[in-house]
Amino acid sequence: MAKKLYVGNLSYNTTEDGLRNLFSEFGSVASSKIVFDRETGNSKGFGFIEMGTDEEASSAIAGTNGREFDGRQLRVNEAMDKPRRDRGGSGGGGYGNNNW
Repeated sequence: MAKKLYVGNLSYNTTEDGLRNLFSEFGSVASSKIVFDRETGNSKGFGFIEMGTDEEASSAIAGTNGREFDGRQLRVNEAMDKPRRDRGGSGGGGYGNNNW
């Protein structure tokens, strides 16, 4: 099963292909994604890599965390699940479940 890794402190010039090539040294890369700001189109300086197996992911973390890449020292660890946002309720406007 693929294991997702968080990659932080990326250079704003780093590409998804460059990131994929770096991590392919440690095994099969299922996906490579850099996060970009919707409004400016600029990189936010972090991304995600999905490695093919847990063993490859562990090897990739050991081999890249703290390593310099594109002039920056990478921070790499296992990605955590994104917290769910509560889309229900009043939305902060006070019009939800008021029992006046």
